[in-house]
Order: sequence, then C-alpha cells, then structure tokens
Amino acid sequence: MNSDILSLTIEQAYKSYPFLDDFFFSCAIKPPAKTDTRTFGQWCDDLEYFTLDEVGLDREELPDLLERFISQMLERLNGDKLNVESITIIGGRDKDGNPEEAELTLKKGDVVSIVGATGSGKSRLLGDIEWLAQGDTPSKRRILINGHTPQQFLRFSTDKKLVAQLSQTMNFVMDITVEKFLHIHCDSHMIKDKERKTEEILQAANLLSGEPLKMDMPVTSLSGGQSRALMIADTACISTAPIVVIDEIENAGINRKNAIDLLLKSEKIVLMATHDPVLALQADRRIVIKNGGICKIIETTIRERAVLAELEIMNEKLMQCRERMRSGELIESI
Repeated sequence: MNSDILSLTIEQAYKSYPFLDDFFFSCAIKPPAKTDTRTFGQWCDDLEYFTLDEVGLDREELPDLLERFISQMLERLNGDKLNVESITIIGGRDKDGNPEEAELTLKKGDVVSIVGATGSGKSRLLGDIEWLAQGDTPSKRRILINGHTPQQFLRFSTDKKLVAQLSQTMNFVMDITVEKFLHIHCDSHMIKDKERKTEEILQAANLLSGEPLKMDMPVTSLSGGQSRALMIADTACISTAPIVVIDEIENAGINRKNAIDLLLKSEKIVLMATHDPVLALQADRRIVIKNGGICKIIETTIRERAVLAELEIMNEKLMQCRERMRSGELIESI
C-alpha cells in the first residue's frame, strides 16, 4: 500500500480520506494545504530534516505510519456495525429496594415516552439505557441488545456508541460556525457530498426551531432551542447510533412533533422523558416512573388516540398564540 500512498497527491488523499488532518496532528507536523498537488512521496521528500527530528520521526517511516492510521480509521468507520434490531429493559429496583416487575422490548421505529413526577427517576432510566446498564447502577437494571447481554467494549466505546443522548441543556464550546461544525461531523463519517448533507441538516433543523439557523452563525451564539434543533437534526441525518434518548424535549422551544417524526424517518428507537401529554400520547407505549422504579407500562389506547387529536388542536392554538405574542400582537382571542 505504501506505493499507492506515495503516488497520491495531497489533494487526492484528502478527498479519499477526509480525516487526514488528524494524522498530521498526531505526528505534530503542520498539515499541507488540501489543494496541494504534490504527491505524498514528494511532500515527504520536501520535509525539512529539523522538522522531522523535532518530533522524533524518520522520513522513511511516514508512509508506514500513514498506512496504519488509514487502516485503523477505515476499520473504525466502515467496520462491521452492530445491527440493533431491539433493546430490552429488565427491571431492577426502586429507591426503597423494591423489585421492578417489568421487562420491555423495543424495536426499530418504536417510540416510548417516560413519564412521572419531577425527581421520580426518569433521567435515571435514560442513563441506564445510555450506559447499557448491567446491574451496576443504583437501579440495578439490565439492558439487552438483540436479546443478549452487550459485549463489554460496546458499553464504553467512543467509536461504536449505540445510544445518542440529547439532554435538556446543550452548549457548544468550539468557536466555529454552524457550517464548519456540520462539515467536521460529515468528515468524521466520511460523507463525500458534505455540502448536500450539511444543507439537508440545516433545513431539518429549521423545521424544528422557532428562530431560523444560518450557516454563518457561530455555534456559541445559538439559543437553547436552536442548539437542540441542530443536534436533533444532526442525530437524525448523520449519527449512526440506533437508539436515541431525549430528556424533556418540550423544554427546548422546538417543534416537538416534527422532531419525533424526523427521528422516526431514520428508523431509530426513541425514548423520551416528558411531562407533555401530547408527546406522551404520540408514543406507542409509556413507562410510568414512581419512587425511582417502573411502576407501569401502558399501551396507548384507541380512546387515548382520540384524546390526542383534541390535544393537538389545543396545542396548535397554543403555538399560534405563542407566535403572536412573540411578534408583539395582542392575544384577545383564539
């Protein structure tokens, strides 16, 4: 493979392996321009001796290092992905140590809501699912993947994370634009047409956010609702995680129904902790939490679906009033 690497131009190499910046960073070498037409071999020959000596590298070993780096990255990105058809929650115990008489299996496309009073333990259940608990959390619950105990590496792997978690608050720390943030994520997943994918994510985010997002906005300037909308759209359009857990989506200031519909189009398993009856009844089932334990699992009934239709009409009126209020109108009728 060395001869292939050496004959590639830097420009060709970047197009084939968008993650090359990580290689140069790991070697503590300033990366060449992505439009550089020199071959990798020519670039190696042009490196100053003191540049290599300073970082403890030998000119002849660079192609081998790059070969191993590319192989590892391709294995990580394109290696065998676990096909998650189902997850199973096996009950543990509540805060008083009483056993949870519960077992629930969820499949692709399932949406389950988690309801209960504030402090009842909804977030604990989401945390158990995120960490694929094996009786080693305070609740003593166990989470199975495809009916089996997940392999240990899946629980702590950062490469093959099975669960995407969307928390109540999301803050960015990188001082980059929305476009740059999405490009970085596309590059990490080796998406070749990242311009199209970036535009797709932005359009999806703007279906969720009350205040439109723009490509040139710094991510650190986004509101809570905009940040949540961006991350939900990103999770639906790019993330390979088959399971999504969401903590109180109604507090995000986004279009909740559109958010759930977007996630369902990507055939993910969705679990959401919520206090909103509209969201709770949109789910096929809801888990009721009390005193830290699962006390009920309720199938949404036909009559509840009828009630949901009425609630959605009321909710639409409420959203219209909210928009009128935001735009400075008087709310003297609905």
